Amino acid sequence: MSLTFTLGPSVTPDLHDGILDLWTDVTNTGGAVGFVAPVTREAIRPEPVKHLAAMADGRMRLLTGRDAAGQLAATAFFGFNTHRLKTYWVWLYTVMVHPRHQGRGYGRDLMAAATDAARTFGGVEAIRLTCRGGLGLERFYASCGYKEVGRVPGAIRVAPDDDRDDVFMLLPLS
Repeated sequence: MSLTFTLGPSVTPDLHDGILDLWTDVTNTGGAVGFVAPVTREAIRPEPVKHLAAMADGRMRLLTGRDAAGQLAATAFFGFNTHRLKTYWVWLYTVMVHPRHQGRGYGRDLMAAATDAARTFGGVEAIRLTCRGGLGLERFYASCGYKEVGRVPGAIRVAPDDDRDDVFMLLPLS
């Protein structure tokens, strides 16, 4: 059974809580989504609030994936560039699949749905994302068609004496 994807779902309290729970669960099982485990919902809460505020301003769009039970199982946020010389590409942020669904190909499905969604945004020719080095994420994104276009060594400090590369990846849509 695959996920059902929706671009631009209505933001309800249930969706907000679902994003918060998803982000917490992904982080606490080792996911590289801006935090380091262990983390609480309260520590994460400001980030989805920022994302949802950017959605309200039209600077972001949300793609959700729901499982057969209707539970939030995956997300990806698109960030739109406001600089006139960069409006032809979008950022992909906070790409997450719930740990209970990992290993079923849903990450690949999410990335394909994100690519399809980006093609509906007028004038968008590419998707950029960054990922934390040291976890094999760049191999996953490369398998989805992304190319590594840059790397900043040691730019992400996850713990004392544990710095990771910040890896920049690009997917042309043409």
